[in-house]
Amino acid sequence: MKTESIVYAIGGTLFGLLVGWIIGTQQGPIVVPGAAPAAPAAATTAMTQQAAPPATRPALDESQVTPLRNIAERDKKNVESRVHLGDLYFDAGRYTDAIKWYEEAVALSPKDVNVSTDLAIAYYYTEQTEKALKQMAVSLSIDPKHAKTWLNMGVVKAFGKQDLPGAMAAWENVIKLAPGSDDAQAAQRALDNLKAAHPGGVTPVGGTGQAAPAASPAGMIKK
Repeated sequence: MKTESIVYAIGGTLFGLLVGWIIGTQQGPIVVPGAAPAAPAAATTAMTQQAAPPATRPALDESQVTPLRNIAERDKKNVESRVHLGDLYFDAGRYTDAIKWYEEAVALSPKDVNVSTDLAIAYYYTEQTEKALKQMAVSLSIDPKHAKTWLNMGVVKAFGKQDLPGAMAAWENVIKLAPGSDDAQAAQRALDNLKAAHPGGVTPVGGTGQAAPAASPAGMIKK
């Protein structure tokens, strides 16, 4: 299973850049009454680079793929081979191929919250933000207390939807559900930096001073 949050993939640099809080793929800064000034262009560029998927990925290991594919083709109900194939393709940066195998795994094992969230992350990497959020909602219908799903959902809401209040609510949920965990610490850092960047508070999407529309997201979630 590969349900590590984007927070771990992006690393500590992102949290420093969150002080400026400019969505990595949007064309302009978020406009929020009472907010701190926007980060300079250099910080925005750096944040985009940190938020995007890694430029290089390990090569696909065909010695692992071939036997797993043979198993999957032979046994149409074998979930484990499909999940492993999805992981291998994801790690190699071949997200569309990963989606194919994750979707098959989810169809066979619809109650597996980890695979469901893996699929959502792969959707986001292929610029399917709405589909990613819908799949995360499926994950939470399976396990409303799944902290990693909430952590990832917060990032997708922030970066993909420019919904900062929604992101904050998701991260606050992580802290309530898994106090003291690595997930909770990551969520707390994100919240602290967001609040420092916007001491006057954030405005809900659709309200006065909402975030500027984003361009198509490059994708930022790491499995």
